[in-house]
Amino acid sequence: MVDRLKQEYEGKVDFTIHLDGADEEGERIAAMIGVRYVPTFVFVNSDGSIKGTDIGAIGEAKMRQRLDSLK
Repeated sequence: MVDRLKQEYEGKVDFTIHLDGADEEGERIAAMIGVRYVPTFVFVNSDGSIKGTDIGAIGEAKMRQRLDSLK
C-alpha cells in the first residue's frame, strides 16, 4: 500500500525514511523524534512540524486521511 501511495502522491508528499539499518540519516532522524517501533508513521508538514504519528500498521483510508491533511 505504501509503495502505491508513494507513486500516487509523488510531487506532493515525500516518503523518505526507511529504517532498515542501511540509512544512517533515517536512523538519526528516528532517534531524534523518538521512533521506537516499526512500523511507525510520522506525518510532518512542510514547515517541519509533526502533524501526527501512528504506531503499527494502519489502513489505506487512515493513511490517505493523514497524507491529505499535510501542508
